[in-house]
Amino acid sequence: MSNPVVIEDPFFYAVAVPAVLLVGISKSGFGAGFGSLAVPLMALAVSVPQAAAILMPLLLVMDLMGLRAFRGHFDWSLLRFLLPFGLLGSVIGFLLFKLLDPRALAGIVGVLTLVFLAQRLAFPPRANSPPPPRWIGGILTTASGFTSFVAHAGGPPINAYMIPQKLPPLVFTATMAVFFFAVNLSKWGPYAWLGLLDMRNMVTSLALLPIAPLGVWVGVRIAHRIDPVLFYRVVYTGMLLTGLKLVWDGFFSART
Repeated sequence: MSNPVVIEDPFFYAVAVPAVLLVGISKSGFGAGFGSLAVPLMALAVSVPQAAAILMPLLLVMDLMGLRAFRGHFDWSLLRFLLPFGLLGSVIGFLLFKLLDPRALAGIVGVLTLVFLAQRLAFPPRANSPPPPRWIGGILTTASGFTSFVAHAGGPPINAYMIPQKLPPLVFTATMAVFFFAVNLSKWGPYAWLGLLDMRNMVTSLALLPIAPLGVWVGVRIAHRIDPVLFYRVVYTGMLLTGLKLVWDGFFSART
């Protein structure tokens, strides 16, 4: 019997709906880092590449909503630095995609995320401390493009560079909206070439589409009203949960 044109497993939707909501809220800037949990959550029911493919059209819709909601707040000088490295990372992800073990990659991303958080807690930055040097920013942004391509988990690496910039929440959110719109747009051709954008994945994505605007709408309303101190606490919490989940998926659940 051939596969139906859309995924029918109820458990898939039980994990996919919360995953899409988390991505939408993360796209608004509130809860940044939570979006990286989407693929690991959906991978409880389908493979990592299939989960990434199903999310592609949803990411496009949410990226466009984020661009519209935060227009006029982008830091263009910062984007001119970030975008070439992010796109480079996406190209590297494409070239290495079939050679990678997605679980091992998830574990590595999780470890780096937790190390960054531990460093921030052990050595909190002073008010007048400078942001990381640009060469570190280039490495982290390239890593972000790379992990975004293979698992839509680009948030933790670039957050490690962006958070010390101490941007206002709206500028932070708007700049990340443009960055990930460009990186996600660059994935469409490679994903199609890799055979991931098949009919079943795209129809399943269409079934989840109504959930995407809801998450963005909720997050945007909060992001426009949240205190900057609380904003970054939520960012750290999102990165902590993301890091723990990715470490578990990469180094523990893979062995079972």
